[in-house]
Amino acid sequence: MARPTEGNYHAFYQQRYIDAALGENIEELIANHSSSLIHFINSIPEEKANFSYASGKWTVKQLLQHVIDTERIFSYRALRFSRNDFTALPGFDEDNYVKNANVEHRSLCSLKEEFIATRKSTDMLLSSFTEEQLQMTGTASGYKVSVNALCFIIFGHNLHHQKVLEERYLFI
Repeated sequence: MARPTEGNYHAFYQQRYIDAALGENIEELIANHSSSLIHFINSIPEEKANFSYASGKWTVKQLLQHVIDTERIFSYRALRFSRNDFTALPGFDEDNYVKNANVEHRSLCSLKEEFIATRKSTDMLLSSFTEEQLQMTGTASGYKVSVNALCFIIFGHNLHHQKVLEERYLFI
């Protein structure tokens, strides 16, 4: 299936996530981004694990947990809609998730392993969708979104946070 079209996602996702995801279909998204995302996360040095670039901003570990949690949530949405479950799904409070993740008790290494496992699981799920399933839509956070758009949003969200890590955390 081709890139998602307007009307199959909220406009918020266009520039921030969908435009960042390079590829015309799921196979290309996975080929273009999965390995490089894993390589990037694995390259984060341990000494940056608890670094925050400003007061009140998340640490590297908190940001990584946010990426993992968000990928799971978006994948769950895609799974539900692809299985003809059109129950409207609520949004989530990302700050509350981070606050309650207790990453201070986890190693950066364990978060990296969880990221890799989540990434691989997501890739397998997305690869399993048929063309018909990719066209299905549901409501999440109060907005219509297609399974296809969610696939692009997942990669775009990861890429957005990779850029944030590169620009604000790792090169300071």
